[in-house]
Amino acid sequence: MKKLLPSRLACLLIAAWLPLQASAGLLDDAEARKAILDLRAKVDNIARDLNGRIDNKADKTATLDMLNQNERTMSEIAKLRGQIEVLANEIAKAQNGQRTLYADLDARIKKLEPRQENIDGQTAEVLPSEKQAYDSAMETFKGGDYKAAAASLQDFVKRYPDSAYAANAQYWLGNAYYAQRDYKKAIAAQEIVTTTYGTSPKAADAMLNMATSYAELKDLPKAKKTLQQLVSKFPGTPAAQSAKDRLAVLK
Repeated sequence: MKKLLPSRLACLLIAAWLPLQASAGLLDDAEARKAILDLRAKVDNIARDLNGRIDNKADKTATLDMLNQNERTMSEIAKLRGQIEVLANEIAKAQNGQRTLYADLDARIKKLEPRQENIDGQTAEVLPSEKQAYDSAMETFKGGDYKAAAASLQDFVKRYPDSAYAANAQYWLGNAYYAQRDYKKAIAAQEIVTTTYGTSPKAADAMLNMATSYAELKDLPKAKKTLQQLVSKFPGTPAAQSAKDRLAVLK
């Protein structure tokens, strides 16, 4: 709706004025003018009232439009917030997954990294897998299952020939054969200790065990010779002192 135009107001005035003209003969000029002015004032008031009502309706419509637009905007903001929360949760899950993955990888890498171990008074780097295999074989040996221990120790020296535990594994392999009364294999195993791992602290004990195995085979000449080589090669060791004691008995 639009405000009342001046032409419409004029029509109203004319419509209101005609009855006055009809009775103009009954009224004098002053009274007629006063009546016309009163009528004009009433018409103006009616026009202002109508226009005011129209303006109020327009304001209300504009306000309602603004409210509706604001509600739509708030709804869109709520949707965006929901999407942001979903994305934030997904990011948090992804970050947690990455942290778990990194922790798992770090743990796995640490399991593969060499570690410092003290072996016969010497510090050496060994892989966790080496230590686990060696310890497992030794637990079997200590448990008295010498056949299984010999198999585990033999497997160890094949898999880790350069390991810091290799000399010890070879030495205890000879002892596992000796415990099974397989003296020839015991001698062969201990001989590897004295040749391949000649600088190992176990080399002197390996020669002593070789002499013992020769004695068990009743080969006293080789037993005596091995004891003499032991005293000459590793003087001052506990094994050398034991060899001297045995040589004194064999004379």
